[in-house]
Amino acid sequence: MDFNAFQLQTTVAPPQFTDVAPVPLSDATMQARKDAVLARMAAEGFDALILYADKEHGSNFEYLTGFIPRFEEGLLVLAKNGAATLILGNENLKMAAHSRIPAALKHAPCFSLPNQPMDNDRPLEDLFRETGLSEMHRVGLVGWKMFTSGHAVLRQRFDLPWFIVDAVKKSLPDDAIVENAAHLFIGGENGARITNNANEIAHYEYGANLASNCILNAMNAVEPGIREVDLGQYLTAEGQYNTVVTIAAAGQRFEKANLYPTHKPVLRGQPLSMTTGFKGGLSSRTGFVIADESELPETQKEYLERVVKPYFGAVVAWLENIHIGMTGGEMYSLIESVLPKAKYGWHLNPGHLSADEEWMSSPIFNGSTQPLKSGMIVQIDIIPSVPGYTGTSAEESIALAGRELQDEIKRACPELWARIEARRRYIIDVLKINLSDDVIPLSSTVAYLRPFFLAKDKAFTR
Repeated sequence: MDFNAFQLQTTVAPPQFTDVAPVPLSDATMQARKDAVLARMAAEGFDALILYADKEHGSNFEYLTGFIPRFEEGLLVLAKNGAATLILGNENLKMAAHSRIPAALKHAPCFSLPNQPMDNDRPLEDLFRETGLSEMHRVGLVGWKMFTSGHAVLRQRFDLPWFIVDAVKKSLPDDAIVENAAHLFIGGENGARITNNANEIAHYEYGANLASNCILNAMNAVEPGIREVDLGQYLTAEGQYNTVVTIAAAGQRFEKANLYPTHKPVLRGQPLSMTTGFKGGLSSRTGFVIADESELPETQKEYLERVVKPYFGAVVAWLENIHIGMTGGEMYSLIESVLPKAKYGWHLNPGHLSADEEWMSSPIFNGSTQPLKSGMIVQIDIIPSVPGYTGTSAEESIALAGRELQDEIKRACPELWARIEARRRYIIDVLKINLSDDVIPLSSTVAYLRPFFLAKDKAFTR
């Protein structure tokens, strides 16, 4: 690829869409989710699934219930006949009445915070037996991840707390099989959660749009002297839960192991990283607090040529070539051909799935035969690391949508479709990227790369 085709030019900013209302998941969508999970259980012969949740690891649980147990732990037991039981701590008992699928309720004070009342505490294995586990012979445990290394019996590796796993095993017959079943939800080949309908796309677009508004507002606010915490204020919005630690970091990062914005002022000439994410999408940018290439530090004079242009070229190749039916391995090979990792230092997946969490799983890895499908929400996530140079980033969210799904969105969500069309026009007409027909941008800053934060009217285009 000829990286000289990409230039930093005076460019209008992408459209912003404010006052976009959240879109709730419909009852029909929630029933379809449950049906999808039950079908996969039946195909693999599971008698029941036990889904674990806490504040950080609740997305598979939330996929069916519509909520997480916030500051407690919680379980959902789903039997193959569709019967559901919630096992919750003190402060989430009231949430059972709001569950998006009907569920019986059992109280487990052991899931509550330390030193709260334990008057109704009973052994977990007793609660499990009451749900029918003592008669079951194949049970799947679902935490938040599946294990994909080649160095373990992966179905026997669990990410639930041991006291729960132990209680499950004690409640089952001696010959019962217990396996990690997270793949039924997030497995890249056939997981229930890997694709989304029009209602789900609209639900998640809210967060992706919010993230892109935040990152654009933060970029526009960058001036010498502004504090990291002041930029951090731009990276939160509408009281929504951030799916990642908010980053507003100038100069040297991780001083004294700190991850969060501080009162440190941003200085001209420094590198600056900013990231925010909500359900549905993340937006991230890295660059310099300067207005012109002449201000680059002496050791970074080739920053645009060595880092930014090749990175932007990889993003362009990603957006122009991704399509439904492409395998994850083909995308991996494409990025390796454009941006060889031996030279540019990236080592993670150049793209992954997201939804309620920032990283669900990824069909994009070396040698992957998993196909990219209509309805997938995919984050562009290519992270170059060239020795001696500051990095760059323009992480954003798109969805893949075939003609049928696009038509469904047009009919059901015309305002969303108008935003999608405006974003597509910007990418094609302004940034001059021949966007794949299967890509619907969920955020407004897809491919919008401003490496110099003080040059607010300049971005990379072809």
